[in-house]
Amino acid sequence: MQFKNSIFFSNGKKKLVLKTQEEIQRIAIEVIAEEKKAVESLAQHIDNSFSDAVETIFSASGRVILTGIGKSANIATKVVSTLNSTGTPALFMHAADAIHGDLGMIQPDDVVVCISKSGNTPEIKILIPLVKNFGNKLIAMVGNTDSFLAHEADIVLDTTVQHEACPNNLAPTSSTTAQLVMGDALAIALMACRNFTARDFARFHPGGALGKQLYMRVSDLYRQNEKPQVAPDTPVRETILEMTSRRLGCAVVATPTPQGATVQGIVTDGDLRRMIKANTSFDQLTAADIMTRNPKCILDTEYAVNALHLMRTHSITQLVVVDGQGLYLGVLHLHDILREGII
Repeated sequence: MQFKNSIFFSNGKKKLVLKTQEEIQRIAIEVIAEEKKAVESLAQHIDNSFSDAVETIFSASGRVILTGIGKSANIATKVVSTLNSTGTPALFMHAADAIHGDLGMIQPDDVVVCISKSGNTPEIKILIPLVKNFGNKLIAMVGNTDSFLAHEADIVLDTTVQHEACPNNLAPTSSTTAQLVMGDALAIALMACRNFTARDFARFHPGGALGKQLYMRVSDLYRQNEKPQVAPDTPVRETILEMTSRRLGCAVVATPTPQGATVQGIVTDGDLRRMIKANTSFDQLTAADIMTRNPKCILDTEYAVNALHLMRTHSITQLVVVDGQGLYLGVLHLHDILREGII
């Protein structure tokens, strides 16, 4: 089946035509298959050179300077971001800009990683001797192990691919995918060496939903809410008033003690519906008669994302917040989590 209104266009001597849906889908599948082969072949190139590269970066007291030209430069910027966010300080230096002043960012204890498919571009040939003169360790991530860059580097990471996904074997596609995956492998191996934990990750990602999942706690959310509370012998009518006035759709049934209130149960909208269905009159009923016993509770020190998981698991929208002694502190509502964009 063809796209609607498929027509020929004039472009000099070339004629362009929109492909059919089936042809376009076939092209996409072929690209994915070609790049999959490129990634799978990388495993054959993981040897002592890779572990040497990880050890060199890990033991260096300076930073990692990644450089490249063209599409490889774009990959280098992404690898820099991944390294920085996983505990390895890194900077990007464009190979063309390096020879016009940016070489000044390289410090004596830094490790330089140069990414290039051919390893023979003019900018690389000018840059590499300058880096070598500085005395910095040079790691090459290169798709041609017989290139100028590969011969000059202290360590070579082989990202050779057999064929680009481009039908003309020209546009960097499979090769840049291989570079990206090799960069990720470096970053994750360094993470393991640093014992980089989720808590460490949160320190570098305080913003956005990801950061909030890793650092925001229940105590950051529930305190802004009202604290609906009734005693076990509170009449149902007063219990309903407490629920509606606090605007959380529930009332926690708790017994006061000198240390604080201990949770006995919770009354929710669902409990009220069940009460109405089972009773023609509820004037004599109390909160204890209709409450759900042993409600789902969560410590105020727990991460908010764990509270969300608990709500999802039990298909509920409120959690009773307690302290380390099990004393009632307040109520966390699903809307509190939604408001922060944690989902």
